[in-house]
Amino acid sequence: MKHGKRFRAAFSKIDKKKLYSIEEAVSAVKEAATAKFGESVDIAVRLGVDPKKADQAIRGTVALPHGIGKEVRVLVLAKPPKDAEAKAAGADYAGLQEYVEKIQGGWADVDVIIAAPDVMVEVGKLGKILGPRGLMPNPKSGTVTPDVATAVKEVKAGKIEFRVDKAGVVHVTVGKAQFEKEKLVENVKAFLAMIARLKPATAKGQYVKSIALSSTMGPGVHIDRTVVQV
Repeated sequence: MKHGKRFRAAFSKIDKKKLYSIEEAVSAVKEAATAKFGESVDIAVRLGVDPKKADQAIRGTVALPHGIGKEVRVLVLAKPPKDAEAKAAGADYAGLQEYVEKIQGGWADVDVIIAAPDVMVEVGKLGKILGPRGLMPNPKSGTVTPDVATAVKEVKAGKIEFRVDKAGVVHVTVGKAQFEKEKLVENVKAFLAMIARLKPATAKGQYVKSIALSSTMGPGVHIDRTVVQV
């Protein structure tokens, strides 16, 4: 694979044999983010778990202190008066039957869907549509809750959801390259702290195998896995 001049210049600044501290990695990623648009900063953590086992299928949520620098579009599926509460809390869309029909028709112009427990019978019918898109509400991620207003505020403030993929990797966005270094560092630390707390009791051997930080168009920077205290 042949990379462009900009990528090669960014790659030359990264020591591929070095394991960086979080602070060093953030600085290196910011320096390498030279695209003409606002690049996101992503983190990928490879875990020593077996995602096929239910008790090792890591998933959860974390409130990043400084958000991800993106306006998150939220749909709340709820009946009155909770739909009005959701709108007052900042939801972009709120209601039930209208949006169930829109989703069945192919609409999914949202980033997060929150649902009240009493409408899950209707929402459950959308599983085959929302599941593959990662939009299906789930109690474990806090997106099925009677307190829809609080859930909306948390998501808008920077709460993100994550889950391990079939290869044992958790991949999320932790901010924008134009963020101040300190804000990105705090976001990365918050995410890694949550990963540490979610270590399954049944996981054997090395839990965190590798950590890589990168911008949208930049090379990956490897972080010393021992920064995660488990």
